[in-house]
Amino acid sequence: MQRHPRSSVFHTAEWLNALHRTYGYESIAVTTCAPGEELDNAVVFCQIESWLTGRRLVSLPFCDHCDPLVDDADSDAVSALLESLQAPAGQLGLRYVEIRPTRSLDTPVGQHPTSHTYWLHRIDLSPDLDALLHNCHKSSIQRKIVRADREGLTQEQGHSDHLLDTFYRLLLLTRRRHSLPPQPKRWFQNLIGSFGDALTIRVAKKDGQAIAAILTLRFKDTLVYKYGCSDERFHQLGGMHFLFWRSIRDAKQDGLRVFDLGRSDYEDQGLITFKDRWGAERSSITYLRWSASAPSRTASMTTGGPSKGGTVATLFRYVPDSVLRAAGTLFYKHAG
Repeated sequence: MQRHPRSSVFHTAEWLNALHRTYGYESIAVTTCAPGEELDNAVVFCQIESWLTGRRLVSLPFCDHCDPLVDDADSDAVSALLESLQAPAGQLGLRYVEIRPTRSLDTPVGQHPTSHTYWLHRIDLSPDLDALLHNCHKSSIQRKIVRADREGLTQEQGHSDHLLDTFYRLLLLTRRRHSLPPQPKRWFQNLIGSFGDALTIRVAKKDGQAIAAILTLRFKDTLVYKYGCSDERFHQLGGMHFLFWRSIRDAKQDGLRVFDLGRSDYEDQGLITFKDRWGAERSSITYLRWSASAPSRTASMTTGGPSKGGTVATLFRYVPDSVLRAAGTLFYKHAG
């Protein structure tokens, strides 16, 4: 599957292994190929068994996108794969089946489909570094990069236990600031154990103080930005801008062609603007979900975490770190 031209880092055995080791999700591949034949098409899912959110198939949990692995010209295979998935929703008592393609699918999906649309940003790394910098917003990006250099920010990178501890401390600060619980630390430990050198944690420091961090994954010719966090007391120093520019520079040096900045909610204008200003190409991606019965009016397409509004979310800003971590450990197993 990883050799398919439409495969991404989220199709890899490494991603599936980290999901299984952290949350116990079992992965399956649905294909039109006969038993014994070499696979030339598939949709990869994880089966989630949750007493809280129900039994369902998701392609794939916690990923930004996950295309059906079907050749662009083979529309019949896409139709056959999607049609074969409609029956299990009722027969297996699934609450729903969900796919997260980067391209629109013309084939009707299920009897009661719902959808949710996001923005996906990608930077084409084929221009030279000067051109890539020129494509960035002058005051919001270029000047921040200059400011970071003037402030003498330094970078430490790798995937050591020390770097993970630093990253996770900043993640706790960031998730608390956004009124959300953090992902379990063992999720990141399992990502490191699965991806090894293809995973990089970059930490920006000011006079030895960690002020921002990002986690990226490398697959084929693409660098994927997956997680970022920071200490808001130092935002004016441009730590995140410093790390993004270092990532672009290193990716160019390694011969990569794409920097995938991931998805953004349509309503998250601040994040969308930040990614736009790096000269990234913006495209829409639509997640599709269907079930055997009509969805309730209160059904949600939430995939990344609990709602930021409400009493519970407000409490996340004030509870001790231990409680915040425990909430994340409880929630994310059911959220995939």
